[in-house]
Amino acid sequence: MRSPRRCSRNGCPRQAVATLTYVYSDSTAVVGPLAAFAEPHTYDLCEPHARSLTAPRGWELVRHDGDFAPPPPTTDDLVALAEAVREAARPAPPPRPDEPDHTPQTGRRGHLRVIPPSH
Repeated sequence: MRSPRRCSRNGCPRQAVATLTYVYSDSTAVVGPLAAFAEPHTYDLCEPHARSLTAPRGWELVRHDGDFAPPPPTTDDLVALAEAVREAARPAPPPRPDEPDHTPQTGRRGHLRVIPPSH
């Protein structure tokens, strides 16, 4: 499944909800709703960064007045999620009788677990 687009600001782990575009010929920075596709010369921003952005000195800032909402999941995302859930729910096949069991045996003593040494 594709991961949601993240904020372009360094170190920001939040999901992007807005797109910043610079119009150099007009000395204008535009912050609007998240673009449908990531473009090479735009920046995706989370809501706090979209709301607090300032334009360079001498530039105009045009900012979307409405709410920034995360984009809805695409059909591809929903299909991938459904397949992942089905795969996780599928029971593991039982071990075959001709294969030795290599599962480490664990025991419990109170709140501690005893793990046998590996060879």
